[in-house]
Amino acid sequence: QPRSRGLGDVYKRQINDCLMTIFFLAVGLEIKRELLVGELSSFRKAILPFIAACGGMILPVVAYFLLVTPDTPETQGMAIPMATDIAFSLGVLSLLGKRVPLSLKIFLTAFAVVDDIGGILVIALFYSSHLDVNFLLYSFGVLFLLCAGNHLHIHNRWFYLLLGLVMWYLFLQSGIHATIAGVIVAFTIPATPHYKIGKYINRIKENIEIFPSTDKEGIILSKLQINVLKSIESASDRVISPLQSLEDSLHGLVNYVIIPLFAFANAGVVLTAGHGGIEVGTPTWAVMVGLVVGKFVGIYFFTWLIVKSGLAGMAGGMNWVNLAGICLLGGIGFTVSLFIANLSFEASPVLLSQAKLGVLSGTVIAGMLGYIVLHFTLPKRILS
Repeated sequence: QPRSRGLGDVYKRQINDCLMTIFFLAVGLEIKRELLVGELSSFRKAILPFIAACGGMILPVVAYFLLVTPDTPETQGMAIPMATDIAFSLGVLSLLGKRVPLSLKIFLTAFAVVDDIGGILVIALFYSSHLDVNFLLYSFGVLFLLCAGNHLHIHNRWFYLLLGLVMWYLFLQSGIHATIAGVIVAFTIPATPHYKIGKYINRIKENIEIFPSTDKEGIILSKLQINVLKSIESASDRVISPLQSLEDSLHGLVNYVIIPLFAFANAGVVLTAGHGGIEVGTPTWAVMVGLVVGKFVGIYFFTWLIVKSGLAGMAGGMNWVNLAGICLLGGIGFTVSLFIANLSFEASPVLLSQAKLGVLSGTVIAGMLGYIVLHFTLPKRILS
């Protein structure tokens, strides 16, 4: 049994250090896209979700801290309830279909992305062990090559992935948490396509003339026509930027393989308390209150402040009632919260199990409350 537990710990470590790096690579790509062309691409667009996310990170930490005993190992988990899981929160929102205004989806996505940035910074700053300067310097060298590749317009994504693998190993040896390598690599991947869309369209117009303008079946294409079609297909791939192409490729892998494996390896709660039941402790209540209450109050109150100050306004379709439902969905932590819990209580299995129970219960309660509020406040008719 100890041996099997040891093997389980090894597999869990491999998932957390290896596969979660791919998860954070996908998160980094999404953040970069949002900063370039999305809802965080300008001050006017970013100010409301940014301030809301700040409230959604600060208040859960405060709530957690107020519920635990100061100067105890329990305080190491303060960052656990600060994260919002984009995939799961949007998944709950999708259950309401087209009743949900686009503005609410955009707001939820934007402040969840800012949450991810905060979580990444916390992991980088507070969950790194003793630093090895030599490996750190080597990783800076790899980072220089990645930035040079971006500057020289190298669009082959394998160039970035292979160098990213080297950076991951160097980070792993340097003491910085290896998952941060995924985020850094994501920001070096080019967001501009190899071919401009105008050039691509003109090329299609030129080549389309060699094809017959008939719908008759059984037409045999010439070798020239086949080569032209292959050329167009190849050019189509180059119209999509490496950033968007890689983000699209990783979507299925992350959502259907990595997150389920991570949940399977990390979401388990130990049922070995003295009374033979689930071990509930202070971290359980602190995390749960942080996710359900701290997240809601932080996001809602900071949004109210920024709107009432006149620095930002709510988009069409948003109001204070349905905003409450979105703020509750912000308490769906799950993936990143579980990840931070593992980092916080790695040396204390009992506290880790208690914190996991808080993450799972807080996520379920926040998701259910958010769904109920939105179900009764959104218009019953489908919005066009």
